[in-house]
Amino acid sequence: MLETIKKIFGIGPKTDYAELVKQGAVILDVRSKGEFSMGHIKNAINIPVDQLSNNLGKLKNKDKCIICYCASGMRSATAKRILQSRGYKAVFNGGGFRSLQNKL
Repeated sequence: MLETIKKIFGIGPKTDYAELVKQGAVILDVRSKGEFSMGHIKNAINIPVDQLSNNLGKLKNKDKCIICYCASGMRSATAKRILQSRGYKAVFNGGGFRSLQNKL
């Protein structure tokens, strides 16, 4: 049960998100357009999680690293599952906006 919860929230071994970004990772903000307009991580792409499946054309390279984030980590966990189920290889749940911003 604990391992399942850790997977849902992206808790586990520390990921160096700053290094992933330096290596060219895509930062994907899956919050609503309104949330995005109130502040976001520099260079993030905004595709709300409920529109992700219909907008995968914006994420053409399935081998490129993608870091998803939202407000708390719940929607980004959903986005991670969607992307992985569609064949994206290196997808990370960056968690909440403020938390990820502090890690970059």
